[in-house]
Amino acid sequence: MRNRSFIKHYYIMLLPGFLWLLFISIIPMFGIAIAFQDFNPGQGIWKSTWIGLENFEYMFSLNDTKTIFFNTVNIAVMKIAGNLIVPLIFAIMLNELRLMVVKRWVQTIVYLPHFLSWVILSGILLDVFSYTGPVNGLLNILGIEPVLFFARADLFPFIVVGSDVWKEFGFNTIIYLAALTGISPSLYEAASIDGATRMRRIWHVTLPGLRTTIVLLAVLSLGNVLNAGFDQIFNLYNPLLYSTGDIIDTWVYREGLLNMQYGLATAVGLLKSVVSFVLIIVSYLLASKFANYRIF
Repeated sequence: MRNRSFIKHYYIMLLPGFLWLLFISIIPMFGIAIAFQDFNPGQGIWKSTWIGLENFEYMFSLNDTKTIFFNTVNIAVMKIAGNLIVPLIFAIMLNELRLMVVKRWVQTIVYLPHFLSWVILSGILLDVFSYTGPVNGLLNILGIEPVLFFARADLFPFIVVGSDVWKEFGFNTIIYLAALTGISPSLYEAASIDGATRMRRIWHVTLPGLRTTIVLLAVLSLGNVLNAGFDQIFNLYNPLLYSTGDIIDTWVYREGLLNMQYGLATAVGLLKSVVSFVLIIVSYLLASKFANYRIF
């Protein structure tokens, strides 16, 4: 009895989180029924006509479906690769700095964009890459014709990936820097005594020490293959960029809310959730096998 009374406040602390999970995540799940209906907002879920898998059959017959799935995977895979490689290289370079003051300043500055929303960052990017912006000003100095960056569908995926890496690489660098602290300094001293140069020490000591972290982050990233970033693309794109920039989330928003294709949009969103769920399970199993990462 005494122990139960002692832990009662823990249950009270748990209550807000449980209510948030119940009302925000669990109860709205019943809305997936719309994917199997000819949904009419005036009649609601209970009185709308059930049509089985017709929304899914119509979804696979659309050319837009293939385009948005390709764009989603294409952008997400490039983001995953960039967010693994760039922070790794930057963390190794930062680790080699011997001036601690400079090291801390650089680390703080590159970390700042992580705290800014895509609403703010998209405004900055639209100005920087505008026709009269600083990027086109630099191209003009070099004798190159100005480029309408946000009217070029072929350039848009690279702008999306580059800006995402710029925003997040400071935060991701911290993970690698934390892993670098686990490498014993005696290994670097032994390598130096053996005559290893700085590049040799990075190759034979630093990279093997980060191998487990790299594998873990790469495998866990598989669960985000269908998450290309709604906030970022929604704030940056326009109809001229749909061919390469329209992803599942933006298409669902446009068809579901703007064009009122509720059933079709829910079917696409449901398919994305199911595939993502499978990918998360696969990535967890791979992380458990190759990086000894376990939650349960």
